[in-house]
Amino acid sequence: MTKFLIALPLYAMLIAVLLFSIVFHEVSHGYVAYRLGDPTAKEAGRLTLNPLKHLDPMGVLFFVAMIVFFHIGVGWAKPVPIDPRYFRHPRRDILLVSIAGPGSNFILALAGTAILYLWALAGTPLAAVADVLVLFIIINLLLMAFNLIPIPPLDGSRVLTMISPRTFGRFVAGLEPYGFLIIILLFFLRMPDSGQSVLMYALNSFAGFVEGVLKAIIPA
Repeated sequence: MTKFLIALPLYAMLIAVLLFSIVFHEVSHGYVAYRLGDPTAKEAGRLTLNPLKHLDPMGVLFFVAMIVFFHIGVGWAKPVPIDPRYFRHPRRDILLVSIAGPGSNFILALAGTAILYLWALAGTPLAAVADVLVLFIIINLLLMAFNLIPIPPLDGSRVLTMISPRTFGRFVAGLEPYGFLIIILLFFLRMPDSGQSVLMYALNSFAGFVEGVLKAIIPA
């Protein structure tokens, strides 16, 4: 119980950062679609940073389960509604809308890195702020990497579908009914040496790489 209470501030920080980053990700999809002529997300009231407009019950339950069993915050929001019939160049525009979500997380991570760099240069002693910024950067880069996995319904599958020959694109799109099961399988399929799941191993390795890069570029 004591251990759980000590971890509460960390979980609260994790939830706050993850919630903002996921909502920003979804709004970016809708905003780019709107700029390309599709008003569907705007008319549905989804071009807002209000998290209540974006929460998905299953995504929240999955997030809680991942925190409890794997100690990592992974979840999803309701997909922003997009209607490709409004697009003048459907393949190009769907590609841009798909990239917008992961791209927004990359931009947030860059902004966090710049603030962390300036914070370190200023020599401000509040280490807690630096810890929050590092968490913010890592979470956004993890969201970017996770969503670029080419498995439906993740954004990477849309990107792959749009840049691939149409026959292969149809094959990737045909995996949509099984995509969630494939992702769950990757969370439980164990690596032979580490004992971690395939996806957790990949995400942890990526997070470690990001942390190493930050230590190398941020002044001590």
